[in-house]
Amino acid sequence: MNRVLITSAIPYINGIKHLGNLVGSQLPADLYARYNRGRGREVMFICATDEHGTPAELAAAKAGKPVAEFCAEMHAVQSEIADGFRLSFDNFGRSSSARNHKLTQHFAGKLAENGLIEEVSEKQVYSNADGRFLPDRYIEGECPNCGYDGARGDQCENCTKQLDPTDLINPRSAISGSTDLEVRETKHLYLRQSKLKDKLDAWIDTKTDWPVLTTSIAKKWLHDGDGLQDRGITRDLDWGVPVKKGDEDWPGMEGKVFYVWFDAPIEYIAATAELADKLGEGDDFWHRWWRTDKGADDVRYVQFMGKDNVPFHTLSFPATIMGSGEPWKLVDYIKSFNYLNYDGGQFSTSKGRGVFMDQALSILPADYWRWWLLSHAPENSDAEFTWENFQVSINKDLADVLGNFVSRVTKFCRSKFSEAVPEGGSYGDLENTLIADLTAKVRAYEAHMEAMDIRKAAQELRGIWVAGNEYLQTAAPWTTFKTDPDQAAAQIRLALNLIRLYAVLSAPFIPDAADTMLKAMNAEDDSWPDDVPAALSALPAGHSFNVPENVFAKISDEDRESWQARFAGTRD
Repeated sequence: MNRVLITSAIPYINGIKHLGNLVGSQLPADLYARYNRGRGREVMFICATDEHGTPAELAAAKAGKPVAEFCAEMHAVQSEIADGFRLSFDNFGRSSSARNHKLTQHFAGKLAENGLIEEVSEKQVYSNADGRFLPDRYIEGECPNCGYDGARGDQCENCTKQLDPTDLINPRSAISGSTDLEVRETKHLYLRQSKLKDKLDAWIDTKTDWPVLTTSIAKKWLHDGDGLQDRGITRDLDWGVPVKKGDEDWPGMEGKVFYVWFDAPIEYIAATAELADKLGEGDDFWHRWWRTDKGADDVRYVQFMGKDNVPFHTLSFPATIMGSGEPWKLVDYIKSFNYLNYDGGQFSTSKGRGVFMDQALSILPADYWRWWLLSHAPENSDAEFTWENFQVSINKDLADVLGNFVSRVTKFCRSKFSEAVPEGGSYGDLENTLIADLTAKVRAYEAHMEAMDIRKAAQELRGIWVAGNEYLQTAAPWTTFKTDPDQAAAQIRLALNLIRLYAVLSAPFIPDAADTMLKAMNAEDDSWPDDVPAALSALPAGHSFNVPENVFAKISDEDRESWQARFAGTRD
């Protein structure tokens, strides 16, 4: 497939995300997007902010701002941080967009036409003081099981018992603290997922290449207990996509909005349409990515997400697409991730524990974080960030192996020859062996990237850097130069071409450093090394270069200790 559609789970609007959120979706998606672009494929990389639901309303109220204004400001903040991490989205959209309103209402209308929406009357807790129905998580009280006073209407965090709001003793609103609550009847729409269970099951069975983490979670939801359950897709809220049946009003649903988990994944499609609008393109622009009757049948669609999002992307969103009866593109591959923990515990937004995306960029360049997070991606199990491991990895991998190679080669060439690729000499057995070894390593690196085995790809890339260092140590051009300057010239000519090769191969992981290396080499050609021997002669004798500043500075013990103390608790 020469066209690749990539979506990253869309981050919630109510705050700045921590590094665990970043490595669980957006960053590996960016790695894959950059790699595919490097291979010459047409890529559409989409993300957005998830802006609806009660948490957005509460965050806006806490900030003392109207919710629409708050969401617009936070979208700008998250967009700026994404740019800071060099996340190369083709569009970073908003789930509150007019496009998403229209598409969400369209899907609901089609599902209703096909008998997959049911109206259900149910009892919910209403707060007279707040003038609204309260979702389970916004009712607090005493747990009937353990007596903990901060239990919520869905679960007690202290003893983990599953609860209903009516189970709580002395319940109160988590918004206002009011105890003036009553149970009222309200009507909601349910997506009849259970009717699509067999179809979803059969579809997932065809995905034999999916990660075990992805399929095991999907199968658990399909078959454990009573199996796949129908799901409410509306809420009694002010902020969200108003409930409509396509373009028509939906009698009995006045004043309600679609549940955030119904409209959020539809934003993947809507954000692509938003991009078309920005570019002044027509519907054909985004249809060719999303409609199999309009060209999307030759697209490979890959999603990236943390494991908590897997049920919605393997079941609910596919149920929406399948249930519409229309030729929308279904996902081909779902890359899911476990959790990244922080220094002996968990990242905590509420406690400000751990490193958040804006803070990370305030202390170190993006490439440092990108390299560590991707080379330690929590693919097969949970991973843990520790400052000691971070310091060692950055200093050894980036500073000692890659940065040191670039510095030694360029400075030696400048001092013994000039700031141009030297001429003279020819390659011998040592050089030919290196080229053959690198060819095999580049092919292995490509295979890992194609398979989205991110840690293995990082290890292979590091191995490619190491191979150059080992060659330099063995060839020892500083010694060769004393007796055979021409041979030393050939060795340095190969080493300078290695810097360009490293830049091209490393760009998906560390784009800023790759750009620095390419510019230092005055290399305008950043084409992928399909032919490694040819790539290692891309810079001919006489080609001028510059000696770059230190590509990677080491992290000192003092810095590591101060950061460890700073990020242990309260966010500053």
